[in-house]
Amino acid sequence: MPSITQISRHVETLDRARTFWRDTLGVHELYAFPGLAFFDLGGTRLMLKETGTRDPADILYLASRDISADHTRLSERGAVMTGAPHMIHRHADGSEEWMAFFEDDEGRPLALHAVTLSP
Repeated sequence: MPSITQISRHVETLDRARTFWRDTLGVHELYAFPGLAFFDLGGTRLMLKETGTRDPADILYLASRDISADHTRLSERGAVMTGAPHMIHRHADGSEEWMAFFEDDEGRPLALHAVTLSP
């Protein structure tokens, strides 16, 4: 079965985006070239490509083991949080899915996503 190895995201200004992903979100930067930067999202590579324009983008849902702590940490680092952590679904087995939304450096939505297992 196929798996995702890389996701591409257009950014207006690469230097600003690199600072956001590396310093605000704490994502490991793999390497960069003029106009491109690559980050490790838990085994999936994120490629940021500078376009010079502020394009719309799909929401990326970033895994979180402790959504409350991650929400606080990102807020303290200057991320614009647009919603507090909240449960979006409880599965039949009792596990819960939680999300907290925030904005990237261009004001586009991103989200933290956590799954808590039933006791």
